[in-house]
Amino acid sequence: MNAVTTISPGLLDAALATAEAFRPDRVAELDRTETFPTDAVRLLDELGVPDWYVPARFGGASTDHTQLVEVVRTIARHDLTAAIAHAKTYLGAVCVWVAGDPERAERLGARVRAGAVVSWALTERRHGSDLVAGELTATECPDGYRLDGEKWPINNATRAGTVCVLARTSTDAGARGHSLFLVDKDRLAPGSYRTLPKARTHGIRGADISGIAFDGAVVPAQALVGRPGAGLEIVLKALQLTRVMAAGLSLGAVDHARELTLRYVRERELYGRRLIELPHVRRSFGEISAAALVAESVVLFAGRAAGALTGEMSVYSAVAKALTPSLVDEAIARCGELLGARAFLTTVYADGAFQKLERDHRIVGIFDGNTFVNRHSLITQFPRLVAGWRQRVRDVAGLRGVEVGAPTDPSRLELFSRAGCSLVQSLPFLLEQVRTSAPESVVRLAAHVLDSAERLHDEMAALPPQGVTAGVEAFELARRYEWCLAAAAVLHRWSAEPARPELAATLALIVGRLGGLRPDPAAFDRLTDDLKELS
Repeated sequence: MNAVTTISPGLLDAALATAEAFRPDRVAELDRTETFPTDAVRLLDELGVPDWYVPARFGGASTDHTQLVEVVRTIARHDLTAAIAHAKTYLGAVCVWVAGDPERAERLGARVRAGAVVSWALTERRHGSDLVAGELTATECPDGYRLDGEKWPINNATRAGTVCVLARTSTDAGARGHSLFLVDKDRLAPGSYRTLPKARTHGIRGADISGIAFDGAVVPAQALVGRPGAGLEIVLKALQLTRVMAAGLSLGAVDHARELTLRYVRERELYGRRLIELPHVRRSFGEISAAALVAESVVLFAGRAAGALTGEMSVYSAVAKALTPSLVDEAIARCGELLGARAFLTTVYADGAFQKLERDHRIVGIFDGNTFVNRHSLITQFPRLVAGWRQRVRDVAGLRGVEVGAPTDPSRLELFSRAGCSLVQSLPFLLEQVRTSAPESVVRLAAHVLDSAERLHDEMAALPPQGVTAGVEAFELARRYEWCLAAAAVLHRWSAEPARPELAATLALIVGRLGGLRPDPAAFDRLTDDLKELS
């Protein structure tokens, strides 16, 4: 077991800033040669990062899911490739945490903390995100189960010693036709499996994006995770945690992009003035910062909701994963506009760090269900969301728990939220809270959000039931719901300090996306002016 005292995100950030393995020129060279970041991964092990992948109840360090999000964010701030390569072990192990067998979870937790690499094998070449259509089979046999079939593309499929595999265990076409198996590759008979070649990728070039194929690989009955037929249910619950963690990668990416951009616009002079002093640059950087704050507000709320509003995580995780990577992609692109040619060059500025992080981040939107998959998850919950809104149902104790932090128990996750979304359903109360002390401009923005939410829920209620092939209108309503939730997240975050420029700027950005009101863009200028790092 790892004997290193668990490192905090702050100390981890400081350690990586001076580490040889994370030196920008070394990171750039590994990207150029498409080489796995072995030294960086080893250092993360030595610093005790795997402790955060294991819940405290199973011997690890993680209690509040936000802690894990911040750890992943910190690593991604220095190198997305290393973060994605290392954090995959959490994704591979999380189904065991969700399945709720304490003895087994403690055993796996000890292995993870000791440096074991675990991969998660869900997708298949022909079926992508359609997990129900998966063809890899697990057939009962005298010694347990026989695995036949292929999973691809899979992160760390080659480097991992253990693989959590979703396999078809029944001819039934429904959700109960699949089960999960924790497969130790070194215990398989020779020739019964093979790893597939590394796939070349546009970003995260050094990561082990490969696959695994089984041909009569026999695993013991004890390899089964949870009940037979419960594989998809466990996976869907686990995704509620992994999607938020993946959104943490986006936070780290936009942190890095803003840092590189800020350094450049503070140092670069044009027409006798620093770039940051030019009105267009000042406005643009404020808009970028507002987008980063919106993403952060949504992700951090979702992370804390895992412990405090666990039964509603199907909503928060879907929104965090649908909204955050897309919003961060836009913010990174805006940073690229300010950097100009330096956004594309590989050697002229910061060892080409910006063009690498831009390429690396594009894949985050695909992880654990892309934007459309997550919006479809929201669409299936429209009736519950409408009912919760109209009844003004909200879990007051849970919302308070988000503020103070609450331990996460993955076994308490639900496939769908029965109560709707307490955060969005708090919008009327949040508006009243800020109305008493916020500037009139902020009150007007918040009131517009509430009006937009009222109209949105009416449209959601009028929508006919949506099946697997939901229509374009349903996806547009899901997009607008994301922005209403984002507004509630920023109001929840700053309602006690409504005069802060962060609240005005983030609400201005959100209202601009909702439409129907033209916010004052000067809010973005004031946000730039308030940034302490500009002084």
